[in-house]
Order: sequence, then C-alpha cells, then structure tokens
Amino acid sequence: MKSSTKLTIFGEALFDCFPTGENVLGGAPFNVAWHLQALGDAPLFISRVGKDELGDIILSEMTNWGMTTKAIQQDSKHQTGRVDIRIENDEPIYTFAEDNAWDFIDLAEVPTEDISGFFYHGSLVARREIAKKTLEKLTENPSLDIFVDVNLRSPWWEKETVYHWLEQARWVKLNESELYELGFHSADLHQDMTRMHTHFHLDQLIVTRGEKGAIVRDTDGAFHQVAPPQHEQVVDTVGAGDAFTAMYIHGLLAGWKIEDTLEKAQAFASRVVKHRGAVSKDPDFYK
Repeated sequence: MKSSTKLTIFGEALFDCFPTGENVLGGAPFNVAWHLQALGDAPLFISRVGKDELGDIILSEMTNWGMTTKAIQQDSKHQTGRVDIRIENDEPIYTFAEDNAWDFIDLAEVPTEDISGFFYHGSLVARREIAKKTLEKLTENPSLDIFVDVNLRSPWWEKETVYHWLEQARWVKLNESELYELGFHSADLHQDMTRMHTHFHLDQLIVTRGEKGAIVRDTDGAFHQVAPPQHEQVVDTVGAGDAFTAMYIHGLLAGWKIEDTLEKAQAFASRVVKHRGAVSKDPDFYK
C-alpha cells in the first residue's frame, strides 16, 4: 500500500482522567490519528465531542497539530467523552463514562464522500446503537481496506458484535488476553493465532504481549516476532498499544516489510511508555 491511500480513523475522542488530577487527551482512535498526523499520513478523523470546554480543547488541539476537524461532530446534548484511570499492579484500569458524545456519531453528519482506501476503527466505539449503526453503514463499502483494533472493555462488548467487525477486516490487532476472551485459547499461542487468522480470513493478525513484545501471523502463515528492550523506564502504559498500532498502520501504508514495521512499531510504543499519557505534543518526539 502506498501513502497516497486515503486514510480514515473512526471512533472515540475523550479525556483520560488520572488519579493525580491530570486530564490527558485520549481515546484509542484519537491517539492513532494524532500519531499518524505527526508521521505525515494526514488522516480524516471521524468522531463527536460535546459543546463544552473539553470538546473545545479537543478541536483546538487538533487544529494546532495540523489535523482537519471537518469530520468532528459537535453535540449539544451529550458531554465530551471521559474515562477515569486508576493504576493497579502497573496496569491501567479504565472506567468509561456513559452516554458520551462519541456514542452518538451521526451518519448524516459524516463526510462520506471523503472516505476511501484505508479505514481504521476500534471495537469500543460500537457500544451504543447510534455510533454502531453509523459504523455498520460506513463499513458496508466493499472498497475499504479495514483495520480493526480490538478493545474489549467490560461491560461494553459482545462476542457476536466483535466477530461481525472481524469478518470485515483485512488486519486485526489485539492483545493476548483479548485473543483468549474471543474464544481462541489453548496452551499454544501460535495455534490460537492460526485458528483466529484462518477463521476470519485475515491478511495479518497482530497480537501484542506487553513486555514480551508482539507477534504477527502473515498471509502465508508465517510468524514474525519482536521483543522490547529490557529494563526500560515506564511512566505509564496508557496508549502504548495505540502508538504501536499507529506505527504499524504507517508501515502498511508505506509498504514496509513486516519485520521492519514490527520493529519500528515496538520501538515507538517503548518511547510512549516513558511519558505521561498516550500522545506527545512535541513534534520532535516523532523524529
């Protein structure tokens, strides 16, 4: 795939609210879009924010970062998304507020004429009927190359719905525990990945494994692995997976080999865990 491919990111924009009182821009699709903008891929980000202070901040930050806001809807009835984060055993635990603006992404307000080529979405955005129906309609387009980022956040997912999204995908990324939660769970990771990969007829299945790195099964059934550097300093792991995903998508668009893409995606995720929150506002961070 070449980087001239149009790129659409669909999903939640919200604030990660830390126990320290810090509120940091977040939402997996927002994070992925932010990184891809910095990497020069100019994504169209489709989301919805409230007509409130947090919504204004999101629009302002996107504009300052050079992102287009033409696909960001504004909602006068529902507040901008937020998620409370607490850290347990060095892992983030997420509590999502209900009925946020991003639950109500409206098909009528989506610039559908601008959507073609590469289309990324997560599974979380479909937790409510309106955004789910919008996503269903958009992904009916057979010309789209769909990348699904699995985010299983209880109680906001159903196996049947997630399977529906996976059946449309060319590429799927999820973590090891999500692979198991979706029913691919034996004592052999390669076997589980093979079952999932062939079940959904994917081009590539990408499984992230935290401190163990990541593993990809390709179209030919070959496995590719990468491990992060040992003993690295970790501030928080929020958004590490999103950083990995963004660089992986960048590699797909640029036509990199899987090994190179994996290596760069892992290295980028390792940089992100060294600072607070999922994204950086420093352009030099991306050089």
